[in-house]
Amino acid sequence: MRCPWCESTPLYRAYHDREWGVPVHSDRRWFEMLVLDGAQAGLSWRTILEKRAGYRRAFERFDPRRVARYDARKVRSLLRDPGIVRNRLKVASAVTNARAFLEVQREFESFDRFIWAFSSGRPLQNRRRTVRQIPARTPLSDAVSAELRRCGFKFVGSTIVYALMQAAGMVNDHLVSCFRHHEVQALAKASGAPRGGRRVARRG
Repeated sequence: MRCPWCESTPLYRAYHDREWGVPVHSDRRWFEMLVLDGAQAGLSWRTILEKRAGYRRAFERFDPRRVARYDARKVRSLLRDPGIVRNRLKVASAVTNARAFLEVQREFESFDRFIWAFSSGRPLQNRRRTVRQIPARTPLSDAVSAELRRCGFKFVGSTIVYALMQAAGMVNDHLVSCFRHHEVQALAKASGAPRGGRRVARRG
């Protein structure tokens, strides 16, 4: 049995079965998720999954160093690209977020170390029995959202951040009846998360 939200299309099922909730420890993957989750605001996740290849091409396979160098001319070009969501604020935020991402890397060695410090390096194992028990935001996503905004990130409200945390395996929100709940739990134990990471405290 799967989480019911993923049953509408094969694309959703594949994403649920292979990616959703698997702990992320690649900075480039983190940047991809920030771009895609920000683009998803107000839209269905299905729309973003269908445009994922377009985003991968348009944003240099999610290389934050390259995206951080995008200028106004490049942004105008992206706004003509049907392979992505052509929303000016969302496209501009991807560039802004790339620059903020590089600053976090410089300050904390990696974005991965920075973000996992909020959960002390441990994926939170929830035991949801129904979709109704899954919140849209939590005190932890509020804290992460606030810190990301202080770092200069855009499109990182608490609801977006909680969706990011679910997708990246910081929380396991597969229903207990879903076959992936125990699989993701086992992956979390073996994921090599930076345990004991210090609580985020910016220098200066």
